[in-house]
Amino acid sequence: MENRKGFTLIELMVVILTVGILAAISVPIYRGRIDSVTWSEGKAAMGTIATALRIYAVEKGTDGNYGENSPSFSELDFSAADLQSEYFDIGNYELGKVSYKKDKLKYTIKATAPA
Repeated sequence: MENRKGFTLIELMVVILTVGILAAISVPIYRGRIDSVTWSEGKAAMGTIATALRIYAVEKGTDGNYGENSPSFSELDFSAADLQSEYFDIGNYELGKVSYKKDKLKYTIKATAPA
């Protein structure tokens, strides 16, 4: 009788089953990490917008209430390319009411989920 080398069908099926289980576990975890990275990018850009708002408020004075006329991105010296990133662009960000009174800056920045 010859000495044959190779894998049996059962051994191959066990390997395929193991790889399938690992893939079923790792794909949702990987997808969650992609979402986390996406929102981290958005939060970083919102931090940049917040810094620009602080500079804008200091330039306009300590008793500024910008009300419904919140500064636009162009007034904050942003161009569309400045807020263009892998997942977000300038259309994903929105400035809410901005006020600066008695050394307290209040503002709202919203980011919508990218398509």
